[in-house]
Amino acid sequence: MPRVAILDDYAGMALELADWSPVSNRSEITVFDRHLSEAQAAEVLQPFDVICTMRERMPLPRTLIERLPNLKLITIVGMSLPNLDMAAASESGVLVAHSDFANPRFAAVRDATPELAWGLLIATVRSLADEHRRMRDGGWQSSMGMTLAGKTLGLLGLGRTGKRMAEYGRVFGMEVIAWSQNLTEEAATAAGARRVEKAALFSSADVVSIHLVLSERTRGLVGEPELALMKPHAYLINTSRGPIVDEAALISALRAGRIAGAGLDVFDVEPPAPDHPLRRLPNVTLSPHLGYVTREMLAAFYSDSIEAVVAWLDGTPIRIANPEAFS
Repeated sequence: MPRVAILDDYAGMALELADWSPVSNRSEITVFDRHLSEAQAAEVLQPFDVICTMRERMPLPRTLIERLPNLKLITIVGMSLPNLDMAAASESGVLVAHSDFANPRFAAVRDATPELAWGLLIATVRSLADEHRRMRDGGWQSSMGMTLAGKTLGLLGLGRTGKRMAEYGRVFGMEVIAWSQNLTEEAATAAGARRVEKAALFSSADVVSIHLVLSERTRGLVGEPELALMKPHAYLINTSRGPIVDEAALISALRAGRIAGAGLDVFDVEPPAPDHPLRRLPNVTLSPHLGYVTREMLAAFYSDSIEAVVAWLDGTPIRIANPEAFS
């Protein structure tokens, strides 16, 4: 029987959230509930025909793909996977099946990330994580938060998630400004925001929230110059992708108190090392890349993976991102 690996099921919910019986009736499924290093993956994934990934949790570089001789199919969430070497997969004859975000099953779950982003924003400006720990330890309040009403929310990116954040900001009585490389004044106005230049956004906003796709244009977009423009009492929120922010520059700014704090759901390397500086800075609120992690969203993701695996088992693979692998 073919062997199918479900990777990085941190919460141990993959088999519960979707009906895998069409796959399990015809193959052997193994669930990995912990993150695997490349060396570990190269060893334990040797016998598998299919790998089902969850977003960017598991890097699949050429050096790993070439060490998996039995691999025939990789399922991914989204149209592409930045940390997957697509050329290596194609050269090895490994098909990559992407998900279908146009499927109606995704329509009801698209608020998962903006909801988490707004919750992280509030937790950050009110020091909720620190105060929670103090209460658990028998202590009492010691921080002073910031009121959002009357403040300025700066949005880097005004796509689907950014537009929802603009709505939340207006409900909370904030002025909303926005910038991205292709944003027009008309589009910003239609979303209830005011377009400004990038420098003006960083210098004017009391909270800067990032909602951009990671690409070569956005990698390192928020660096030392941008952080230096921020007000000393301002906060940075990132629920998009870690490398959009220059991590070293952010750590330096936080250590020096040049900005009030940061709320981070994403990191350069995930999970970050146990002794990573961001885990220890007192003015940082952290969450472990939870933006899309809801029962509803993961159920939709896994359902797409099941469809792709069943189609492959039937000999009629669907949604193939690298058709050249057939040659």
